[in-house]
Amino acid sequence: MGMDVGGKQGGAMATMNVVPLIDILLVLIIIFMVITPLTPKGLDALVPQPAPPNQKQQDQVTQKTIVVQILDTGKLKINDEDANWDSLGPRLTDVFKERAEKVAFVKGDDAVRFADVAKAIDIMRGSGIDKVGLITANLEAGK
Repeated sequence: MGMDVGGKQGGAMATMNVVPLIDILLVLIIIFMVITPLTPKGLDALVPQPAPPNQKQQDQVTQKTIVVQILDTGKLKINDEDANWDSLGPRLTDVFKERAEKVAFVKGDDAVRFADVAKAIDIMRGSGIDKVGLITANLEAGK
């Protein structure tokens, strides 16, 4: 604090010295100017891409979500259509070659071994699917 001597009252009067306060504010402004470019700008988002104008309207089957189901018997189903382990990769490659968003789901019965689910996930990732989700009984029941 600064002090003024004299004045009309005849006594000492205390006034605040603002020079150190301005120095502190300038230092804080410089710090924030340096830190601001380092902060992330936002989250990555998947934006739907429009279809090319010369392309025909795709079938409703290719627009649905792809769910690979593994049954207790060792058989596979892709959206309620029968499949086998040998044809799973090529069929998924054909389905996803025209899609921009490559997301599929795996659903296994309760008695299915995890090795079979892992094998299906490995085949799906090998056929070009970026994201593979798991559907559980609780998720399907809405819990």
